[in-house]
Amino acid sequence: MYAILDFLETGLLNFSAWQLILYTFIAVQITLSGVSLYLHREQTHRGIQMNPVIQHFYRFWLWFTTGMLTKEWVAIHRKHHAHCETEDDPHSPQIHGIKKVLFHGVTLYTQERKNQETMEKYGQGTPDDWLERNIYTRFHYFGIVALAFLNVALFGVIGLLIYAIQMLWIPVFAAGVINGIGHFVGYRNYRTDDSSRNITRFAFFIFGEELHNNHHAFPSSCKFAHKKGEHDIGWYIIKLMNKLGLCQIKKVVPDLYVDEAQKDFDGETVKAILTHKFNVLQVYIKDVIKPNLAEEYQNASTSFSKRIKKYTQNLSLDPQFLKSDIKSKWSAYFEDSKSLKSMLQYKAELQAIWDNNTQSVEEMIIAFKAWCTKAEASGNKMLQDFAVSLRQYKLHAFTAK
Repeated sequence: MYAILDFLETGLLNFSAWQLILYTFIAVQITLSGVSLYLHREQTHRGIQMNPVIQHFYRFWLWFTTGMLTKEWVAIHRKHHAHCETEDDPHSPQIHGIKKVLFHGVTLYTQERKNQETMEKYGQGTPDDWLERNIYTRFHYFGIVALAFLNVALFGVIGLLIYAIQMLWIPVFAAGVINGIGHFVGYRNYRTDDSSRNITRFAFFIFGEELHNNHHAFPSSCKFAHKKGEHDIGWYIIKLMNKLGLCQIKKVVPDLYVDEAQKDFDGETVKAILTHKFNVLQVYIKDVIKPNLAEEYQNASTSFSKRIKKYTQNLSLDPQFLKSDIKSKWSAYFEDSKSLKSMLQYKAELQAIWDNNTQSVEEMIIAFKAWCTKAEASGNKMLQDFAVSLRQYKLHAFTAK
């Protein structure tokens, strides 16, 4: 009897409190690395290709510690990108509400994984071998049941607490924080057609997934950090795995740069603008609209200068994600602006060029040239400088080092 009680108290390993904490942290980090690196960057977006041994380790580990199947997660996430912030988005806080996604994200996931149309349409290309069909799918929840017994055997009764943390880690941080907060609160580097946000510049415990707006701007890129001060732990691991021959880097967004030797548009310039259209728009807001307003209202009060800064920040958001009263308030502040209406018109015309998917590259070159010619004839120094730099955009090809 005493032997049984001792076993339930300590388990086979008899770990100390610090050892238990360390094990739990490592276990949940492995799980989240599987979600970020394997499910997200490799299987969903094909940004990397892992060694088959690493692939199968993650398949097993995720089934064993979360009960998740590769096809289901991939299909749901692809659908999220295909229908972001619409009624068909499986987990948009703009549609379902932040509380629903934050606290019941796993419920939304479970509902969507039962949708066979979603699985068939968006789950293509995921593992469909004998193990997937006869073990992982057939015994969907056997892994997490076995994990509970293993935790008790190794750690004693405290293993149930560790088990609870393992079960909650993904629903809280992936389904709740990333899918919820990542579309509700944070900063934006890119004016994407959704409400995605970068939650913070660095969160070592969620593998770079905190840089959610960056990811939505360039979904296929396996590198999520784009700006100075941003750190993507997942990318660092990918580079290490690449050096060790454990994965191939397939897709990374090439850096945008200005080639001063470039005098006019060509196909490479158009490609650079289309690839970084969100970034180009940010540059326009920062280098054209903001300084024009600052110049026009140079004698304004400090509080009004702060309004200029806030207004230009809101220009980075898609209008559909701004409340009508906020839009009316900002419009009222600058209704007498001599230059803002013109700058916004130029901005709209520029966006219309890259939003027109029916144009060929040659037609886009003509349209961009016409826009730049008009901008250079405007007499506005900031707009003229922007038009010159627009003609000189190029892409740095990525090379894995």
